[in-house]
Amino acid sequence: MKSRVFAALFLAAGALRAAPPIAPDAAPLPPQLDLKAALVYALDHNYPILQAREQIRQQEGVVIQVKAQTIPNVSAAGQYQRNSTGISQTYPPSNSDWLIQVKATQVIFAGGGVASAVKNAQLVRDAALASLQTTINGALLDVRTRFYTVLLTRDKVKVQEENVELFRHQLRDTENQFHAGTISNFDVLRAKVALANAQPDLITARNDARIAIEQLRQSLGVPSGPNSPLVFPDVEGSLDVVPETFDLDTTLASAREHRPELLQLAKLQEANDENITTARSNYYPNLSAFGGYGWAGYGFASGGSATANGWDLGLQSSWSIFDGRATQGRVRQAKSLAEQARLTRESEELAIEVSVRQAVSTLQESAELVDATKQTVDQAAEALRLAGERYRVGSATQLDVQTSQVALTQARTNQLESNYNYLVAVAGVRQAEGLSDVLVSN
Repeated sequence: MKSRVFAALFLAAGALRAAPPIAPDAAPLPPQLDLKAALVYALDHNYPILQAREQIRQQEGVVIQVKAQTIPNVSAAGQYQRNSTGISQTYPPSNSDWLIQVKATQVIFAGGGVASAVKNAQLVRDAALASLQTTINGALLDVRTRFYTVLLTRDKVKVQEENVELFRHQLRDTENQFHAGTISNFDVLRAKVALANAQPDLITARNDARIAIEQLRQSLGVPSGPNSPLVFPDVEGSLDVVPETFDLDTTLASAREHRPELLQLAKLQEANDENITTARSNYYPNLSAFGGYGWAGYGFASGGSATANGWDLGLQSSWSIFDGRATQGRVRQAKSLAEQARLTRESEELAIEVSVRQAVSTLQESAELVDATKQTVDQAAEALRLAGERYRVGSATQLDVQTSQVALTQARTNQLESNYNYLVAVAGVRQAEGLSDVLVSN
């Protein structure tokens, strides 16, 4: 199963070996932006995701660099020297000499250090892939949450606009009754005050909506600049709740299997184990084979000639018999780092288990609040209707109507926030169990 999870991480890395990333300005946002389009756009333009992909490219370069020790290295060297003929070592004496040499070297034995270093680099690269998936999950959760925030603030604006419009309607009714002589000027004044008090909430709601758009734009990775859209596209969607259930034991099992943080730490733990082998390799001698061909001559400045050419083959070895216990110190450090990696992984496993339990508990709370607020809205709407009818027949006061209106507005706001919290809680559970948002989004 873990092999399939790890294969998914390679897919999540995207086309890392394809063409260079396209500038965000080259891909405009669609005229209508729904949740799926936002998530797909963020995959290619969200800056943390782009940075994580570049880190994988960097680590792949490290793998190539380390692997260079396992294949023959070919080098060329040359030397040219001018000197006084009095100190010339050639015959006849010359005022210059030169040497050109091509040499190939191949490591034969390095105490296992080269092989362990290559494996270490590959494991760190694999850990970077898992880290990329963690970054993607976090970035897409942020996009989803901010998308829901845009919907929430947009609907709050509608609620406040309806609230203001109702207070305007009440003011008109009050003024008509005042002109008819059925109420006093005090009631008109109180209606005007109620309308004025509703305006700040509407202004605040509109400002919150503008800020939510900017925060979503940041999560998507839409930069500001001459090529950026001047008007953000219309956001499509709603905060309607579709009940979902998550079994705690199943979610915990999914988290242990799919959470990329655990896979990343497992790879890093293996990499630290390889570091022990790399450190121990200094206890052993190293052996390399070499071969080359060279040309030598003199008198280059005055026409000169080649005096010799030929090849050479051989073996070379070195062995640090006593290094003042430096190797022993490096081995101890490597063992300590490996143990720290193991403890970090176990600590993360515990933290993930706690986060899953918290996410499921939060979802349960949100579901209960959704049911409670839905009933409250229905009751508040009915209370406002009854208060209005009683006011028109004179059996209720203007204050009763205004109080009912305020209660309905608060109930609608609470319902929006409950729906928003529920949708965010569902996304939180999905992330807690290690499922990528792109795979579960509709």
